[in-house]
Amino acid sequence: MPRRLLAIAAVAALTFTFAACDVGGDGPVTEPPQQVGTSDGGGDPSDGGGAAPSDSGGDDDQTVAAPDIPAPDPADYSGMDEHTADGATQAFRYYIAVSMWAHQTGETELLDSLQSDDCESCDEFNADLITLKEHGEYWSKSSISDSATMVHESTNYDHEIGYTFTTDAHTRPSEDFDSREAFPAIQYDAVGGMIWLSDSWTIGGLKAEWSPVDE
Repeated sequence: MPRRLLAIAAVAALTFTFAACDVGGDGPVTEPPQQVGTSDGGGDPSDGGGAAPSDSGGDDDQTVAAPDIPAPDPADYSGMDEHTADGATQAFRYYIAVSMWAHQTGETELLDSLQSDDCESCDEFNADLITLKEHGEYWSKSSISDSATMVHESTNYDHEIGYTFTTDAHTRPSEDFDSREAFPAIQYDAVGGMIWLSDSWTIGGLKAEWSPVDE
């Protein structure tokens, strides 16, 4: 049964910029990984990065490099297996890291294991993984920098976790997969609905917004 995230107003305390809408709503709010930089005017996020976008060698680079990118280490998210608010926070941070790793490698089995079967908003957030895997081209390697986290009470989930983070500048395949495009650092403002299930945390719902980082 779909569950609704209630923490959208509260996350303003972390300078989040959520619009009020339901989980599973329209594209840009719940689909930042695949739409960021292309759903809002297209050209702006790729400014200042002219070296990479049309490099025809990017295809080979990514298909070779992707298997060499290690999966996020659970040890870096200490306590994520604990039935506590901090455990839920660490589990959501781990899920986001795995999602970004999946976009760099095409590996989705681990990602799928961390979310509930009926988490439609999770599928929307990661929707472009299907197309990336079909073409065998992925995002280039980048790292995540944390800005803030916040735990919210919830009537629908055990906890709702607010999480602001930034991904480094990187490249991605163009929409037509005929070149690569440069993306600047991107700030994501996310909320995860966390469910304690079978002695571990599961993602039951997800909302996110994004914006390019001004340099």
